[in-house]
Amino acid sequence: MAYNEKLANRISEIITLTHKNVEEKKMFGGLCFMVNDKMCVGVEKERLMVRLNPDVYDAVLKKEGCQPMDFTGRIMKGYVFVDIDVLTTKKKLEYWINMALEFNKIAKSSKRKK
Repeated sequence: MAYNEKLANRISEIITLTHKNVEEKKMFGGLCFMVNDKMCVGVEKERLMVRLNPDVYDAVLKKEGCQPMDFTGRIMKGYVFVDIDVLTTKKKLEYWINMALEFNKIAKSSKRKK
C-alpha cells in the first residue's frame, strides 16, 4: 500500500457530499483529489497533502502535525503535509479539507491546454 486507503476513503466521503466535479488521480505515489479540475487535497503515505491559500501558509504551519510540503526536496509554498496522527476525528479532517476547498474556489487550474 503506497498510501493510507482509509484516509483516502474518509476524504472522499467528505468531499463528495458537497462537490460533484471530483476526480481521484494517482500521483506522487499517492492519491490526489482534483476538485473542478484543480488539485485540492491528497494522501501521500501516512499524511494528508493540502493545497491552501499562500496568504495563510505561515500561520497554518504552526498547527500541530503540519509541515511544509517538500516532496521534491524543494518547499512548495501553498502546500502542506498534515500527519495522519492529528486527524483523529472527522471534525479535524474537515478543517483541513474545508481550507483546501475554500482556496480551490479561487485557485488557478493546473490543467494543461491541448
